[in-house]
Amino acid sequence: MPEEAEARTEAASLEEVARAAAHAFDLVPAGPAEQDTRSGTAQRLETDPETVERDLIKLVLTIVELLRQLMERTALHRVDVGDLREDQEERIGLTLMILQDRMSELCERYDLTMEDLNLDLGPLGSLLPRDSG
Repeated sequence: MPEEAEARTEAASLEEVARAAAHAFDLVPAGPAEQDTRSGTAQRLETDPETVERDLIKLVLTIVELLRQLMERTALHRVDVGDLREDQEERIGLTLMILQDRMSELCERYDLTMEDLNLDLGPLGSLLPRDSG
């Protein structure tokens, strides 16, 4: 019996995750509870032909920013465990700084903020970690 209850709980949890992912990727209509904190409306990519380029850039920059943050965390972990030589640390640090500068330039060029790139995944939270400072 306990295994059956655990399986039902796990299935319900997976269903909740699937619903959150579907909402995040605009596979189902937004409910009234899903409000964008800035404008009070559900946040969606516009499908207007006039904004296709900006929307595509927004999606690409979101993916690049996610990868940049993952690489940064991996590099910091490798530095903490002493897995890198000093010249490797410098090269990785410089590369990550340049990538962050380019991201800022592209966001500015397309009138985006880093917060615009952060997808809301519903109960899972945001895609990108929020800055704490």
